[in-house]
Amino acid sequence: MIRNLHDRFLARLTERLPLSARLSLGATLHGSFLLRLTRRLAKGLRRLDPERAARHVHFILRFQQADGGFAGREGGSDLYYTSFAVRTLALLNALDQTRSQNIAAYLKSAAARQEYSLIDLVSWLYSVNTLQLIGNLAPFAGDKESFADEVAASLEAFRRPDGGYARTREGGASSTYHTFLTVLCYEMLGRTAPDAMGIDRFLKSRQRDDGGFVEIGQMRRSGTNPTAAAAVLLKRFGVLDSQTMSGIETFLIKVRGEEGGFRANTQIPFCDLLSTFTGLLIARELRFVKLIDGENCFRFVNQLERDEGGFRGAIWDGQADPEYTFYGLGALALLHVPVA
Repeated sequence: MIRNLHDRFLARLTERLPLSARLSLGATLHGSFLLRLTRRLAKGLRRLDPERAARHVHFILRFQQADGGFAGREGGSDLYYTSFAVRTLALLNALDQTRSQNIAAYLKSAAARQEYSLIDLVSWLYSVNTLQLIGNLAPFAGDKESFADEVAASLEAFRRPDGGYARTREGGASSTYHTFLTVLCYEMLGRTAPDAMGIDRFLKSRQRDDGGFVEIGQMRRSGTNPTAAAAVLLKRFGVLDSQTMSGIETFLIKVRGEEGGFRANTQIPFCDLLSTFTGLLIARELRFVKLIDGENCFRFVNQLERDEGGFRGAIWDGQADPEYTFYGLGALALLHVPVA
């Protein structure tokens, strides 16, 4: 957890926010990976049938709680699921000002009462910025540089000697995914993560003989999702060489499933929606277009869509939620297949 986050800066930020919850962290955030990805996916969904889109909007809104936040499959409002709800509503052009203000009220209250993990912080920052940029909430006047300084100091407490970032302050091992999240946090602050060369060395140490990347150093079998995280960062740092790209392509071929989607690793026998989304994203980012079996993948994703709206995580999954609904719609956008 990021301890005392509320005491160090979120409480102060809450005091800066006016009652109308006009949120912003500045124009520098327009270029962050997450916000650019949202715009890219929204463009890919422009051909989505309006009635189909409306079903997914209605499904997402079923998870909204009285405080303005969104729940997952159980429990109350949660920053992680609120972030996915915000992303999905943004994709479907359903973040009007009234909805944005209701969600902003939850984010304001959450800042005042919660301690944060790194994932919570990314979720909070992303939701704040999306509401301001897409939900048309005006910016607030505040000391953004001081705020960014304090966030950066908290993030650096997770840095480890190998150049990566750990899941917790106490964790001794760096995490590929949490290193990815940390870089995203810096981007949303309008800053560059320090020691990019150290992060580069760390990421490349996580590549395995199968061409993919692992989440934790002791692992020997690569995963689709840590491979996607590493590939995004290496590309953004401008250090994705041809040998590394060739390894990633080889790995993606190995985890491509017969259903047309992607599997979490080579030992998992079935495709899932998260791995399919991240596999498609990297195939598009690195222009491995031939790896995508568009027709079969489109069919696989559609199988996970529920008639009343929402997407399940896999064939065996009996429920849908905001997270997998985002992955489902995102996969449709990345496939560039007529979805009307």
